[in-house]
Amino acid sequence: MASTNDLKNGMVLKLEGGQLWSVVEFQHVKPGKGPAFVRTKLKNVLSGKVVDKTFNAGVKVETATVDKRDMQFSYMDGDYFVFMDMETYDQLHIDRKVVGDAANFLIEGFEATVAQHEGEVLFVELPAAVELVVAETEPGVQGDRSTGGTKPAKLETGHQIQVPLFITTGEKIKVDTRTNDYLGRVNS
Repeated sequence: MASTNDLKNGMVLKLEGGQLWSVVEFQHVKPGKGPAFVRTKLKNVLSGKVVDKTFNAGVKVETATVDKRDMQFSYMDGDYFVFMDMETYDQLHIDRKVVGDAANFLIEGFEATVAQHEGEVLFVELPAAVELVVAETEPGVQGDRSTGGTKPAKLETGHQIQVPLFITTGEKIKVDTRTNDYLGRVNS
């Protein structure tokens, strides 16, 4: 249990029948009249749904213990991604549904944060940016470069993003895992 006065970003709360909600942001409000309260933005850990919720200041809320570990993606086993704990070398099979959009950027050897609660995997979190090789893209047409246009490119994971026209097949680029945006070339 924790008080609403102790909330921190990233803290996971157990609310409304055992659902897990992560604190995205919070704000303590002390109005001129009436009691103080805490305005929060909470994200459902499993569904990703974001809601605004207001608590009275000092109210007790139940916290959930979420174990976050850095693990390395090893290989695919059917619809399961197999991750290895870097400390214990234990392997963990995680369903594709739980991995979600992170699957677009995973190649063997990549490290990710795996969050578990009471033995159940909640989500897989990648670094904000990853470096991947462009597996296939059309050559840019001469004269198109000045417009700052983009073209589709298939990454080594099979995921497709938009890249600037000057990017060629075989180049290593940096990609934002949250927005799918091209961030720049990687100098080897």
